[in-house]
Amino acid sequence: MILLQAAKQNEDQAILQLIDLYKDDIMRISQYIYMPQEDAISTIVLEFMEVIRENNDTYEPD
Repeated sequence: MILLQAAKQNEDQAILQLIDLYKDDIMRISQYIYMPQEDAISTIVLEFMEVIRENNDTYEPD
């Protein structure tokens, strides 16, 4: 949760760590998108970053 909170505050290192954490999932999902794999990976990463930045106050941990 600390890493996610840091990423939501636009800390570049935290965002990079989250991307690295989900790298295997991103690679696997990119295989099912009908575009060159590098483009698919870029698209997934960009969307992932947008979700992190846009949902600043929508998630409340239990």
